[in-house]
Amino acid sequence: MQLRPATSAGALVLSVFLLFSFAHAHNITHLLAKHPEFSTFNRYLSLTHLAADINDRTTITVCAVDNSAMSALLAKHLSIYSIKNILSLHVLLDYFGAKKLHQITNGTALAATMFQATGSAPGSSGFVNITDLKGGKVGFTPEDNDGSFAAHFVKSVEELPYNISVIHISAVLPSPAAEAPTPGPAEVNLTGIMSAHGCKVFAETLLANPDASKTYDDAVDGGMTVFCPGDDAFKAFLPKYKNLSAPGKAALLEYHAVPVYQSMSMLKSNNGLMNTLATNGAEKYDFTVQNDGQAVTLKNKLVTAKITGTLIDEQPLAIYTINKVLTPKELYKGEAPTPAPAPAPEKSAADAPKSSDEATSPDADSPADSPDDDPADQTADDNGAVALGRVGFGGLILSVCIGFSLL
Repeated sequence: MQLRPATSAGALVLSVFLLFSFAHAHNITHLLAKHPEFSTFNRYLSLTHLAADINDRTTITVCAVDNSAMSALLAKHLSIYSIKNILSLHVLLDYFGAKKLHQITNGTALAATMFQATGSAPGSSGFVNITDLKGGKVGFTPEDNDGSFAAHFVKSVEELPYNISVIHISAVLPSPAAEAPTPGPAEVNLTGIMSAHGCKVFAETLLANPDASKTYDDAVDGGMTVFCPGDDAFKAFLPKYKNLSAPGKAALLEYHAVPVYQSMSMLKSNNGLMNTLATNGAEKYDFTVQNDGQAVTLKNKLVTAKITGTLIDEQPLAIYTINKVLTPKELYKGEAPTPAPAPAPEKSAADAPKSSDEATSPDADSPADSPDDDPADQTADDNGAVALGRVGFGGLILSVCIGFSLL
């Protein structure tokens, strides 16, 4: 059998395209997820939507700070917009790996940041000065600072030359310009909207949980989508909710929202894995959005919930009602919740023993007909993208080899 040249040439072009696509792809939240000491920094990259901006760029450096440094920043009680400006000052629009930091021309460099790229940084406040100091230290400071170096290079965290470098610096870069109050959209009464439209039990539970409430409040201005269980569904779930630990209760509530605005049309077209407000460096806390042409469902290994209504759909906020409580597998160790026992049916003539022909009828009901029993072990890589399996990768290499031999 002979391969057609046109087909082989097409396979070659596709293979080379795929190779370059994978070579330049990165996901900052999943790179940092391997390092729990940066979980708070990672979380706020998602809440402020900086993670998506970082993933859209090539040739970039992320100056990550550990949880202790982030705690000092959060203690200032800044708005989510100010926090976004500060973190964007930690994203350099150039590649600085560990080797390059110690080989800077003339010992110093001025790097533009994502804060500068927003156009809202006054003067030179959006630039960071990087200096190779004596004794092997490398110092970092905003250009509009007093000249002292408040942060130093600690170590390289992840490097994908010359695409993305993630480095650990010792402290948050101080910047009055970045910390300045930034106006946000008009405040929205989240729980008021829920309570007035059939989600009062969930709303009251959220109000009673300070950690989850704060997470929702921090996320809403930057864009958020909430999937709110109806009163009947959440009321039935309350006994199980009360048995959770305090962190577990907050995680379950945060699991019902994603840190990005999704209109109904977007949900119908953008099927796939979604990170939630509960997602952090240690746990995924995600679910899959699916559209079967008739309804949009949210699915994980434990439950399939259907979107039944829309409470609000105005950027930056969308709230939808769902018919079941989303139970994350991280809290239930992969075991499906036990359904409530169904009432015994009354005996009638229809309950008489059936003949063997009737018993094997293809129309007979089976437990497999239940939508909640659908297999949910669909595999995806950590980036929420389709992964190349062994066969797929082998085919990719074979296509490249065949294409080059034909050329």
